[in-house]
Amino acid sequence: MKRQKIVTFGELLLRFSKPDHLRLTQGDMFTSKYGGSEANVAVSLATLGEDVTYITRLPDTPVGRAGAMCLAQLGVDTRHVLYGGQRIGTYYFEPPAGMRAAKVIYDRGNSAYYDLMPGMIPWREILKDADIFQVSGITAAISQQAADATFEALDIADEMGKTISFDINYRKNLWRYGADPRATLQRMLSRCDMMFGDAIEFEWISQHPQPPFTATDSNFQMQMKEYGEWFDELHAQYPRCKHWLMGMRNIVSSNHHTLTALLWSEGELLQAPIMNIPDVVDPVGVGDAFMGAYLHARQVYPDNKQKQLNYSLAAAALKNTIPGDFNLSTDEEIRTGMKLLGEAAAELAAEQAK
Repeated sequence: MKRQKIVTFGELLLRFSKPDHLRLTQGDMFTSKYGGSEANVAVSLATLGEDVTYITRLPDTPVGRAGAMCLAQLGVDTRHVLYGGQRIGTYYFEPPAGMRAAKVIYDRGNSAYYDLMPGMIPWREILKDADIFQVSGITAAISQQAADATFEALDIADEMGKTISFDINYRKNLWRYGADPRATLQRMLSRCDMMFGDAIEFEWISQHPQPPFTATDSNFQMQMKEYGEWFDELHAQYPRCKHWLMGMRNIVSSNHHTLTALLWSEGELLQAPIMNIPDVVDPVGVGDAFMGAYLHARQVYPDNKQKQLNYSLAAAALKNTIPGDFNLSTDEEIRTGMKLLGEAAAELAAEQAK
């Protein structure tokens, strides 16, 4: 199998949490991990054997250099990382516990990425051999100059005929510089060939109410007709985008989630079996794991869209079991997860046939 050349672009973050489910206001020790949506996708792809380059701007400090080294050790090409600015962007994560919801606090103002400007990154050189350019809505949410740099990258990738993959990643707490988030992300969406988001994000960007997903186990019945009509409307509005991926999660409790996904691809709508995850360890980066696995699965199963979808959902489900932002699941582990999905689907079909 020929490896794809994939370029991802976004802000690398340093994540801080308190150990042992302490609240951010408790204790005197933080643990730290590197992460961030586009970096998470890059690590997933590298773990699965793809040729992936990650583009960001980091401070030329031990903390910034260590972030690039972390990714390089996981197989990501960081040769084109730009260095400059004063600090790395950070976020503070308080994990959920019992009735307590997770909490995320961003600290990204005036970071090295925040001050990124058009013209700083040699996109034509970086993209010349690329098959896919992966970007997310977060890249345009940080600052006006970073948004301008994002659209510069999109315009060049489009001009060069690259496949553009877009994760909507709407984070309402990031949009502080005066831009209209929906208009900006719709502008990005109009340039993409494939899009991923969760059902809440799809509802937000399209202003179309979503059918409820309230599954507590794998027996939940999806409203496929309504979803199909919704995807048809979206494709009519954004005809360039031929592949739409929607993830759905129902949080039964802090450590018990159900997960499924839909793929609308060139007029065909597919559903992955519902995955029951009773022992969630870390829910951060699940969508990124899905996106990375999907980009890989398109290469592994070029003629089987159901397997592409099931592989992606199995990767997302596995990410729930891994601490930190990165999905370090191997191809063998994901294929085992696919087998479990297939068995669950067969059992459900047999039950429904009775």
